[in-house]
Amino acid sequence: MNKQIQFFDTTLRDVEQTIGVNFSIQDKLILAQKIADWGADVIEAGFPVASENDFKAVRQIGKNVTNCNVIGLARCVKKDIDAVTQALADAPTGQIHVFIATSPIHREAKLHMDQAAVIKKINECVSYAHKSFEHVEFSPEDATRTEWNFLVTAIRTAINAGADVINIPDTTGYTNPDEFGALFDYLKENIPEFDRVTFSVHCHNDLGMATANALAAVKHGASRIEGTINGIGERAGNTALEEVAAAMDVRKDFYQVENRVDLTKTYELAKLVSEKSKMPIPHNKPIVGANVFAHESGIHQDGFLKNHATYEILTPQSVGIAHSSIPLGKLSGSHAVAAKLKQLGYQVTTADMHKIFPIFKQVADQQAIVSAEDLRQIMQRFEKTVQKS
Repeated sequence: MNKQIQFFDTTLRDVEQTIGVNFSIQDKLILAQKIADWGADVIEAGFPVASENDFKAVRQIGKNVTNCNVIGLARCVKKDIDAVTQALADAPTGQIHVFIATSPIHREAKLHMDQAAVIKKINECVSYAHKSFEHVEFSPEDATRTEWNFLVTAIRTAINAGADVINIPDTTGYTNPDEFGALFDYLKENIPEFDRVTFSVHCHNDLGMATANALAAVKHGASRIEGTINGIGERAGNTALEEVAAAMDVRKDFYQVENRVDLTKTYELAKLVSEKSKMPIPHNKPIVGANVFAHESGIHQDGFLKNHATYEILTPQSVGIAHSSIPLGKLSGSHAVAAKLKQLGYQVTTADMHKIFPIFKQVADQQAIVSAEDLRQIMQRFEKTVQKS
């Protein structure tokens, strides 16, 4: 059997760290259920200690969303852990995620703690969390800028204290696929308990490599990917989970892994997240952008009309989009124009197209898109030239 990859969705927590995004409790409940139905294994419902509304949202999601695990975030601070414990007290699938920074820059500039103090805090707080939760995830924040030998010490401390999920965050989007793969190889070699726990990754997109880094980690031993829908999140955002799911589907031959995601529900979910976050989906956004299944270049249109697989590596229907489109513009070829005219009910011959296409090019040079109404006017001009001749 292929390895099973878990999807950990933090849309409800990390996306709220995006400037201008503030979900209501009702929004979070709606999104949480849709994300669970999409196939997420874990939903990070929020940061209960952050605010009264965050606490209430985590509590409501934990009680009502039962077809995936619901997790609350806490710093390595007892009051944070207590807040998660209280918020998820009635949650049948409640879990906790605790974190503390481990990199030199964070230890020195933010925490004012040395290595020994960080290790002591990990042991204390993971042990404390484990008293209330069977499943504890631990994250060494800014792991990819942490000394590798110290990272091993921090991880082994967390495992011995009761953590059964270890998340390796690329908090600042600093790493790259080769380096991240090498880090996982190092962890496998130096952590005897590696195969006893779940290794997860949480990648940010500051250098545009979040999805690539997450997939590289899977090839080197990770079995959980954390991210958000549409890749929204703090600063440049996070790993886009729909990109990961689509990559695993299209390249089954390469990744040889399975997941629970129902790809056909992707577009509907992406639109809902866009609506609730008030963040439009960029037209060139992979998988769900408006241009992904649209073809304007004449060479591409010609190939696509002969065989869709020439320029589409997955079908629009596979991600929940009704069909591809062939918008007509100045780069379009006669094959696409003839096909669109046929859709409008015109029967045109190859000889006709020799006269119609130059008229089309004149119109297309003056505007971005040639509409169906423009085509009808072009045909009126063509018919007048035919009548005169």
